[in-house]
Amino acid sequence: MITIREFKLGDEADTWDVFYSSIHQVCSKDYNDEQIQAWAPSDLNPKRWNEKMRSIKPFIALIGGKVAGYADLQADGQIDHFLVHGDYQSQGVGTALMNHILDKGAIHKRLYSEVSHTAKPFYEKNGFTVITVQEVIMHDVLLTNNVMERLQ
Repeated sequence: MITIREFKLGDEADTWDVFYSSIHQVCSKDYNDEQIQAWAPSDLNPKRWNEKMRSIKPFIALIGGKVAGYADLQADGQIDHFLVHGDYQSQGVGTALMNHILDKGAIHKRLYSEVSHTAKPFYEKNGFTVITVQEVIMHDVLLTNNVMERLQ
């Protein structure tokens, strides 16, 4: 059973584990090794990560008490982070998180996100459309992603 709860202090290390595993295990089919390392470096500053998580306050998805994924919804309708742990793929975690976001985001006329090529089909299935494909530089490495939106 998947449960969704609010972020709490102490979740930072678990969200990093989700982020790292999702990028390294799942996105590696659409991005090369150099891009994966730039996106989710093993030597990321934990203090910066902790600050980021505390600022976006993601929803936490749990399976059996373990953090299986997380996603946030910002006040302007932006989904900044949306990730499912590599070990919990295809178990309904993403769907549970998206349903939670769509419920919480019903007050917004528009939801939007910068979405990896890997996650693009999932977002499309949930009513998002590509506005543009953009290039992003991370640690001097070029990556592309999709700016997507869902009008409500």
